[in-house]
Amino acid sequence: MMSQVDVFAQTSYGIRLEWGTEGVRRLAPCSQVVVIVDVLSFTTCVDVAVSRDAVVFPYRYKDDSAIEFAQSVGALLAGKRGQAPSLSPDSLLSLAPHSRLVLPSPNGSTCTIIARESQVPVLAGCLRNAQAISEFIHRQYSGAAVAVIACGEQWPSGMLRPAIEDFIGAGAILSQFDPAELSPEAKMAAGAYEQMRSDMPAVLAECSSGRELAALGFPEDVARASELNASLTVPIFEDGTYHQAR
Repeated sequence: MMSQVDVFAQTSYGIRLEWGTEGVRRLAPCSQVVVIVDVLSFTTCVDVAVSRDAVVFPYRYKDDSAIEFAQSVGALLAGKRGQAPSLSPDSLLSLAPHSRLVLPSPNGSTCTIIARESQVPVLAGCLRNAQAISEFIHRQYSGAAVAVIACGEQWPSGMLRPAIEDFIGAGAILSQFDPAELSPEAKMAAGAYEQMRSDMPAVLAECSSGRELAALGFPEDVARASELNASLTVPIFEDGTYHQAR
């Protein structure tokens, strides 16, 4: 009889999808590659920064410990939106080449660090680099068991809020794989992407997270994140940082 752990790990399929930190804990130990997707805005920021030859240190907490950590690794610390640099993709467009950047995030950073505990390659995927990520996996990890993690957001209570931008971003990557290899969860994400791909800027602008950022005065971050396959960058997490895969 199949165990409960096996059921939720989707091990009957080569290409899988789950949500948030608990999804990482379930899937990473039985996968050979993990892709973290946090479209608004962690993995989009990682894509933009790494495209400028920066290295990015994910950090879980937005508190004083982040300041100490940034000092210990000789890196800039991303501040609040409206500052430069920050967890705002547009704020990173002027980042100096070869910068070292600490990027606190309760979702994408946390999922990255949990995934790496399983000693598997971890990639940062978003809409901007979806095709580049899938092509890299096909080229470097052909036949590997792949877990794509839609990070989601958090309600004020700390509970997971599934975010459709991450579901669609995951689907953009998953749609490039053989449908026969996709778990039902992965197939649903790929289908959502196919349904929405023709008008991605509008989809992101109208979803809850996009409307929240626009209301806070950052519609340009939403527009940047919706630039489907605009980037050839493949950020990989090694030795504590995201950098361009070689």
